[in-house]
Amino acid sequence: MSAHTGRQRPGDGVLPSEPATTDSSAGHPDAGAMSAARASPRRFWSARRVPAVIVALLSLAAVGLLLYDVVSVRAGRPGMGWRRRLADELATRPLDDGWMIVGAAVAMALGLCLVLLAVTPGLRRLLPMRQPTGTRGTGEVRAGLDRRAVALILRDRAVRVSGVESARVDVGRRKIKARAQVHFRDLDEVRADLDAALGEAVATLGLARRPSLTVHVRRPKKG
Repeated sequence: MSAHTGRQRPGDGVLPSEPATTDSSAGHPDAGAMSAARASPRRFWSARRVPAVIVALLSLAAVGLLLYDVVSVRAGRPGMGWRRRLADELATRPLDDGWMIVGAAVAMALGLCLVLLAVTPGLRRLLPMRQPTGTRGTGEVRAGLDRRAVALILRDRAVRVSGVESARVDVGRRKIKARAQVHFRDLDEVRADLDAALGEAVATLGLARRPSLTVHVRRPKKG
């Protein structure tokens, strides 16, 4: 099963930066599997319910309309005008016609979009958390942190640093960028304190893949 958090307070339900290991797990039959899962964490996959429903409804409508027209023709009635016209256009227009090229390009773009939705995980806003080791039954438990919640936690930690007036934190899947305005103290000192404080905060979040941290500090604009 999978679980993820929304917004949470700093320190609530977070894992330690360096999980303790014991010798008793060396002979555990699942130790190799747990260490492999920890080394290569899997991302959360989106269910893609909205695209699936849209494709299913459009396919159902197209197949139903075509089936109705085929049954009407089999019953001795004339086929629908749009189908006869479409068949004539496809039979008479050359392949290098502008409308044929545009239609093929649109169909190819829609197909590529569906392929991308099928092979990509999605849910980019969730950062996978590290799975606990040394405890039975935790291999199937997965958790993740929302990137907005991580940004909120790091911003709250940044404004606690002495000299920081305001801070903004952008959290990506691989990078974290922190920008702070400093109204007193030396910029280099504040940058060093911010880098240490945010680095410690990121470590305590228990993320499976720790993002790189970049800190920028500046004075507020005068006037």
